[in-house]
Amino acid sequence: MELINATEMPAAYTMGMKPNGRELLVVVVKGTFMIPQSGEESSLAGEQAPLVMADEFTGEPGFSAPKYESDFAPVKPRCDVLLLGSAYAPGGNPAEKITVSLRVGSISKSFDLVGDRVWKTGLTGLEASRPKPVTVVPISYDNAFGGVDNLHPDPARHRTYLSNHVGKGFYEQADPQLIDGKPLPNTQESKQPITSPRGSYRPMAFGPVGRAWQPRPQFAGAYDQNWIDNVFPFLPADFDERYYQSAPADQQTDYLKGGEEVVLLNLTPQGQTTFNLPTISMPITFYFKNYEEKETVAVCDTLILEPDSGRFMMAWRASIPLKKNIFEVAQTVAGRMPRGWYRARELGKTWYPSLKELVDEKKAEREETGEEAEETADEVEP
Repeated sequence: MELINATEMPAAYTMGMKPNGRELLVVVVKGTFMIPQSGEESSLAGEQAPLVMADEFTGEPGFSAPKYESDFAPVKPRCDVLLLGSAYAPGGNPAEKITVSLRVGSISKSFDLVGDRVWKTGLTGLEASRPKPVTVVPISYDNAFGGVDNLHPDPARHRTYLSNHVGKGFYEQADPQLIDGKPLPNTQESKQPITSPRGSYRPMAFGPVGRAWQPRPQFAGAYDQNWIDNVFPFLPADFDERYYQSAPADQQTDYLKGGEEVVLLNLTPQGQTTFNLPTISMPITFYFKNYEEKETVAVCDTLILEPDSGRFMMAWRASIPLKKNIFEVAQTVAGRMPRGWYRARELGKTWYPSLKELVDEKKAEREETGEEAEETADEVEP
């Protein structure tokens, strides 16, 4: 199959599968935009971020927070709104605590960033030390509550915080003397400060949630003996497509239409940054070998904000079920081609974006065959 990209953004296709075994042809387009100054409109960045082929992490895979998830999920039932960045103290004045807030359309989320702290033993047991004043704090699940409690000498008593395997501050089994001096997380809910290493706290960050972290595994389905014997290599019948959502539940929304207001508080040195998302229609047209065609409009199901880099990314996705395999589709067009392309296709002609390219190709043909090549006006974009 040939994918023709008529956008100014990276585009690619992949195969997906439904739990019933039906294969999908999936097309993804991702655009990188510059965060505009107040009152201005966002524009495409000169350098477009490539499509992410495989999950990327802040450090060693499995032992660090996800940074980017693969762009090739077959489908997302809702839109993921993600942010990778830092918290900035208001006015650049060092502070023990910074409250950050993200708002995109109907989504609103805020929490606190706290300076470095450690657990220390006191008269009443373990308690947090006073935070060190900070001006900039990275926001990541690496710095959120969670992690692995592996301090006990008996490995059978080691524990992992299931909603964040890579965080810090969580200790359930170990002797307080072993916890003394261990770091606390830098992020916490504004109304629920972290006071105990054995507590149950929501890990707070704006980035992707790990595929193995709760609650995502509950959507993956049952891979039991029946699946091994009767279903493999297909997905289990109870697979839920919500598994493909990489954002936490409070950062998922309806597909973005464009024009939504974005408000960032203490996520840029300016203190507050406000702008509107661009409104872009993303048609995807599938041309089948049996001369049928199907046009659909891709949905915007991923937004990644990167205030530290002054940019954001939007990803659009469209898919169609296949009767047999991908070979039944001849061409797919992402975006809109010039009208001459559609006319040439109807006439069974080759389309050239300019007269020069037509002349150059015909000249090459004459040099190879020694024959005159007919030039057809319908083949050239007016």
